[in-house]
Amino acid sequence: MRLPVMPPAAAPAHLLMTADSVGGVWTYALDLAQELAAGGLRVTLAVLGPSPQEDQTAAARAIPGLELIDTGLPLDWMAEDPAAIRRGAEALGTLARRLDVDLVHLNSPALAADAGFTVPVVGVCHSCLATWWATLRGGALPGDFHWRIEVLERGYQACDALAAPSAAFAQATAAAYGLPPPVVVRNGRRPPPGGGPGGRERLVFTAGRLWDDGKNIATLDAAAALLTVPVVAAGSLEGPGGNRRTLRHAAALGRLDAASVATWLARAPVFASAALYEPFGLTVLEAAQAGCALVLSDIATFRELWDGAALFVEPRDSAALAATIRRLLDDPGEAGRLGEAARLKAGQYGIESMASGMRGLYRNVLARHTSTPSRKEAVA
Repeated sequence: MRLPVMPPAAAPAHLLMTADSVGGVWTYALDLAQELAAGGLRVTLAVLGPSPQEDQTAAARAIPGLELIDTGLPLDWMAEDPAAIRRGAEALGTLARRLDVDLVHLNSPALAADAGFTVPVVGVCHSCLATWWATLRGGALPGDFHWRIEVLERGYQACDALAAPSAAFAQATAAAYGLPPPVVVRNGRRPPPGGGPGGRERLVFTAGRLWDDGKNIATLDAAAALLTVPVVAAGSLEGPGGNRRTLRHAAALGRLDAASVATWLARAPVFASAALYEPFGLTVLEAAQAGCALVLSDIATFRELWDGAALFVEPRDSAALAATIRRLLDDPGEAGRLGEAARLKAGQYGIESMASGMRGLYRNVLARHTSTPSRKEAVA
């Protein structure tokens, strides 16, 4: 999506941002909120879906200038029907008016259409059922997907601007919904202190929403059966909808907090992901920042982000995945060189760059609204 160049506008003073505690959106939202708050922006983070875990809540409460609200409202992809999404959107609109915010950042853009927001709205396309289904299954959509996709399409159209974390996913979103491509603002993370090569053990690490078919943990689990070293997987095996995965060969650690993940990344010489569907991949970025050698599925997003700094394999070929991992473990020198290349590449995806990109998008939509009657005036 190409926005017209507008005269400079002030950044918002108070931002309402949505988040959920289920996956990478939480990490993205908390990192961005922290960077924005450090720059003087007041941020209210409204959590949808399951309540945050204790460590998540503690991390949010520790950020100066951030207010955390656990709304209890449903996530759009967990809602039972369109009415539930509409009620949640209306409640979020009421919250935005009560807080008198200047701008709304939706990490669940499906809420945009029915919220009645009176200020500009920026939606971020993190993932969606239409692109997920097209990638993993193809063909006719299941019955209950249709209304969910229609609700999201209306939400996209109601946003003043859309952003996506990679060009590959921006193009997929545009194709699925008949939209101009969203603005690309790549995700970022702050590197851990002292990140980089260190003492490594003979093991392989992965992390993510293991219950999600898009993460394709089954292929890595099959590869683990062909290896003589531990393959360690962090993340929940059970999704919020009750779907569950079982690992037969890889060691399942369950959900870990950020510090524990960082400890494992410091130990593992190789990080592997056989994902079939990945709009960005924050855990891959974390692994690269830690200096792990990356073995990734050969999909458009990973090629875009990590070409020249990773080894790529066909995502369903467990034998090729195992052989590539074994090659790196047997050659620590090559693993170290690849890990250093990944660490250097990761420098392109810093948290400052992400925050700067979003600030620019905020200013752009605010500038557009200074040249036309504001929504607040329209409903006054």
